[in-house]
Amino acid sequence: MRKYLAELIGTFAIVFCGTGAIIINQETNGAVSHAGIAITFGLIVMSMIYALGNISGAHLNPAVSIAFVLARRFSLKDLPPYIVSQVAGALLASLILRCLFPSNELLGTTLPAGSDSQSFILEFILTFFLMLVIINVAQGSKEQGMFAGLAIGSVVLLEAMFAGPICGASMNPARSLAPAIVSGHLEHLWIYLTATVGGAALAIPTWKFLTNNNNSSI
Repeated sequence: MRKYLAELIGTFAIVFCGTGAIIINQETNGAVSHAGIAITFGLIVMSMIYALGNISGAHLNPAVSIAFVLARRFSLKDLPPYIVSQVAGALLASLILRCLFPSNELLGTTLPAGSDSQSFILEFILTFFLMLVIINVAQGSKEQGMFAGLAIGSVVLLEAMFAGPICGASMNPARSLAPAIVSGHLEHLWIYLTATVGGAALAIPTWKFLTNNNNSSI
């Protein structure tokens, strides 16, 4: 239960702070700014990895948990409770934000600025890169592990910075699911559920191929 509670708290923090930054930016006519939103997402991800990584592994993302199962670095029996915990934490955060900002229509929902296909491809590639970094730093040496939070948080910040205005740069099904449900804007949700899982899943065979080649060349 400690692992599941850690996943709930960590995902709650990401959605509360990340989408909260989006909402407050809208409510204050841009006081936070796009750069501030990207930095908020990167910093909260980094902070939660350092705070909770030794308890649950700090997946904080259903796509990451699924990818770890595919990589055989995580037990399949733990996958459903992890996803339930992550989604519950995200929903709780969005519900609280709804109470705090009842007039805000979107609550930080990820929506395409262009076409659906454009956002799908962006989300797929963004999550692929994110998972490729996660699987390498999270499963590397102890020295790499010390910097895992910094590396992963930096990727989230970087990708949110440049792709956020077009696709929202979700990279996380729970982060997109919760505000979509609470705000009622479900029309583009399929993009953020399928592209993120697909991108994370593709990172695993890529990682295996790269690491097998490295091992055979030594």
